[in-house]
Amino acid sequence: MYDRPLRRRTVAPTSYFSRKSSPHTVYSLLLAIIYLAFISLGLPDSLVGAGWPVMHQDLGVPVAFAGIVTMIIAIGTIISSLASERLTLRFGAGAVTVVSVGMTAAALLGFSTSSAFWMLCLWAIPYGLGAGAVDAALNNYVALHYAARHMNWLHSFWGVGASISPFVMGYAISSGGGWSSAYLAIGVVQAVLTLGLLLSIPLWGKVDRERTRARDVQTHEPDADAPAQKGSAPVPLATALKVPGVVLILLAFFAYCSLESTALVWSASYMVAERGAPPALAAKLGALFILGLTAGRFLAGFFADRIGDRALIRGGFVAIGVGAVLLVLPLPTDVVGFVGLVIIGLGSAPVYPAIIHSTPGNFGRRNSQAIIGIQMAAAYVGSTLAPPLFGVLSTWTGMWIFPVYIGVLTVLGLVMSERLNRVVPAPSAATA
Repeated sequence: MYDRPLRRRTVAPTSYFSRKSSPHTVYSLLLAIIYLAFISLGLPDSLVGAGWPVMHQDLGVPVAFAGIVTMIIAIGTIISSLASERLTLRFGAGAVTVVSVGMTAAALLGFSTSSAFWMLCLWAIPYGLGAGAVDAALNNYVALHYAARHMNWLHSFWGVGASISPFVMGYAISSGGGWSSAYLAIGVVQAVLTLGLLLSIPLWGKVDRERTRARDVQTHEPDADAPAQKGSAPVPLATALKVPGVVLILLAFFAYCSLESTALVWSASYMVAERGAPPALAAKLGALFILGLTAGRFLAGFFADRIGDRALIRGGFVAIGVGAVLLVLPLPTDVVGFVGLVIIGLGSAPVYPAIIHSTPGNFGRRNSQAIIGIQMAAAYVGSTLAPPLFGVLSTWTGMWIFPVYIGVLTVLGLVMSERLNRVVPAPSAATA
């Protein structure tokens, strides 16, 4: 019979993996791969907007046709987000990520060979389906297995990717390669990443098993709320929506993604029309929002674990409101307005990652994949519909309504998230 020290040694966390690979090494290696995947998620997101002034001329279509391409992509992302739980439970998060990134790679390579508008629309279908599935799968995987700081840093890496692609497009056009060469370059990067992800598939299963085993060791009993594993039955959509607080967080997430996308599209136009900023300056400084968003997520990662997701969400919405107020102050300088944009970006930074990361703690890890998939769908609906809705409203009322629009969405997000905090008890340290 084994003595007590030997029994402790056989179940201790340090023996989770083979002696050749410690748990820390495996977790860190997979995390680095997921970081690269998040950069990959951001890389294509700015290509259509950056290249469309040239693309629509080459393809012989009106400028407004960009909305058709983005709408097809959005529909695909919504569909695949809602289907993400079924796909993940059937094939595993690693396999879903590989196939999804492979689909986006194929779509980008297809864009690079498109000589007609209908071809862009055709390739937009796999691009949207791939983007939605990988977004939901990766967000849930990180929420389940990694700390809040990593969720913030991961979404900061998305901003890095989204910031790089306009420069890739600009260089491709200015060097004579044309917009298609930018899609080709990003498509090749995605294809290489697909190969790397394919080789990493065994790591995903190891982390799944060992994280669950670690919780069992810590609690001295099997985890009753362990994440649903490959082959488990999915949570029906109607059932997920009935979980207390889910509708509230969907409204909060919809509001946040609506205000973020509206700020990205319309902030520069507001600064020109209402604050009298020169168009060239507004175009450059309008990027302060995305820079504030990216930098804010990087900084938030350093204290996210200490203050918690709920405080990050609350503080983020309050900061966005402060930035919106600065936009409407009747001062003779536009500097305050640009400062307001930076504050809106900084305030926005932790909200998205914190909402996603808090999902397993708020609603249970067995439900998290289904609920995060619905959250992604709500996000895409908001980011797709809110900017054109603002365009219609501003046509009727004037561009002055921009900070009011942002303020209303901010209040909606803050109220819904605070109501959630009253409905759902804060998760304990053991389950967070």
